Amino acid sequence: MKRCIIIPDSYKGTMSSFQICNIMESAVRKHFEDCEIIKLPIADGGEGTVDCFLHATDAKKIMVRTTGPYGEKLDAYYARLGDTAMIEMASAAGLMLAKNSKQGLNPKETTTYGVGLMMKHAIEQGCREIILGLGGSCTNDAGVGAARALGTSFFDTTGKAFIPTSDTLFKIADIDNSITEERLQGVKVTAMCDIDNPLYGPEGAAYVFGPQKGADEAMVQLLDSNLRSLADVMEEALDKRVSHLPGAGAAGGFGAGVVTFFHGKLRSGIDTLLDLIHFDDLLIGTDMVFTGEGRIDSQSLHGKAVIGIAMRAKLENVPVVAVVGSIAEDIEAAYDMGVTSIFSINRVPMDFEEAKGLSEQNLAGTMDSLMRFYKCVEES
Repeated sequence: MKRCIIIPDSYKGTMSSFQICNIMESAVRKHFEDCEIIKLPIADGGEGTVDCFLHATDAKKIMVRTTGPYGEKLDAYYARLGDTAMIEMASAAGLMLAKNSKQGLNPKETTTYGVGLMMKHAIEQGCREIILGLGGSCTNDAGVGAARALGTSFFDTTGKAFIPTSDTLFKIADIDNSITEERLQGVKVTAMCDIDNPLYGPEGAAYVFGPQKGADEAMVQLLDSNLRSLADVMEEALDKRVSHLPGAGAAGGFGAGVVTFFHGKLRSGIDTLLDLIHFDDLLIGTDMVFTGEGRIDSQSLHGKAVIGIAMRAKLENVPVVAVVGSIAEDIEAAYDMGVTSIFSINRVPMDFEEAKGLSEQNLAGTMDSLMRFYKCVEES
């Protein structure tokens, strides 16, 4: 093996993509000392996406003063490469920020306003393309907070302007998006989005994701009702019909907000990232791709990292080995989509709570076995 690409997603709850890259690299280097190894730790929109982008490219880290989920001042950063800014929603409206705050989890009160401030900063610094990672949010405001930060005005039934939260979306009777549209003139906005949930309803933002953000049954119903009300106003005031758009329910409805307020597009997170790092070019002359994630299952087949990588590699006839935490039974289609083989790092049956403490050791052992086999085949 003369050249390989190591490009894993994280094993959530156990190892970061950076840790996985280093362990895989050590195993390859042990058996193929002269191999050219390209390490690309990745994330597809959630927490860690910006750090991965900074590692994989010559992008610069841009520090910015913004606000958190409850309006508290905080320092965050985004990545800038040329005139493109990659902004991680979780850095200003993330689940962990809310969990660690005095208020705790409360999606009725959290806001995406800080995300809008980061977008505004990037635009004022000359960025003409904004990439938004929508993963890991603690909000359910459909992006009205971010839109307000960029200049959108919201009015109640009396014509009075106010700043809405998830709790007060039902009060919005009219929207003036002209300032935001002017500010975004000539700016392309793309959201990294890997879910197809609609804005509201049983499969919508509130019902599916609200509970993990702290919403009880009564709050879920309230949040869902408020999103329905907002969708009607979006259609009437801005001529945007987004309620059933696949991905509209992403990040507490921010998917709908990206399309409505920013005239942006929703796109697969892994495809967006692979384009930004010019992955197709890196595949040329590559002998093997090593990737992985915590669990490969039917959800992985719908645009997640491993499959997105495999589909690109298949076009260049580069084999892809997925080394994962666990393997579901319904993943046969992965092989047709470009995955050559899949291996679990778990060497003996045990509960996750016990196994996660052995993840690094087990990954190293699995990769060592793979390299021994590959070397044997290559030498025969």
